[in-house]
Amino acid sequence: MEAYVGEYGSGKSENAINRALMLVREGRRVTLVDLDVVEPFWTLRPLKQELESYGLEVLAWKRAAVEGFGEVGTLLNPAARWALKREGDVIIDVGYGAGGARMLNLLEGFDTDPDLKVLAVINTAKPMTSTVEEIVEHVRSLGRVDGLINNTHLGSETDVETVQKGARLVAEAARILGIPVVATSALEEIARLIGPRDCMGHPVRPLKRFMPRGFW
Repeated sequence: MEAYVGEYGSGKSENAINRALMLVREGRRVTLVDLDVVEPFWTLRPLKQELESYGLEVLAWKRAAVEGFGEVGTLLNPAARWALKREGDVIIDVGYGAGGARMLNLLEGFDTDPDLKVLAVINTAKPMTSTVEEIVEHVRSLGRVDGLINNTHLGSETDVETVQKGARLVAEAARILGIPVVATSALEEIARLIGPRDCMGHPVRPLKRFMPRGFW
């Protein structure tokens, strides 16, 4: 079980989706949970049907269930509260920032489930997480974090060195925080150029983009 947290634009949702699909391809039963009530415009709701066609179960409101209700449309799907009790693997997309991370407290078993890992996705190209000191401060503001993912990118201008520079910064921040770096993630074409491990020896996870189609 993994929960993905991070700042706005860190890539936490893409990482959550791609991780869930990676597990599905391994033949595992996977539930992807939308716990993002912070950002109402970029959500898993528009992607629910597409993602379920790959074999995922997606705990998110359907568009038709919330259209016309304004702010009510951002409320948590009640089934998400019990997500950690579901069979198989559970991947949770959490709202951004410290406010989003606090939503994890709504999950039954959050404090007691030994299998749940909270992973902070870091984009060192963003102003709030561009230095080791800023990354450490940001991660500490999120509360419980069990590991880091380097997802440094500059959109279409991303190159290998951009990602590798981020890998070095995230690795140093992880050392100070006393938690592991779980992976570096990058778009498929960049990941192929880097290879199976980044310059710090951490696994590389290729990403396929979904969230541009997730605009509400």
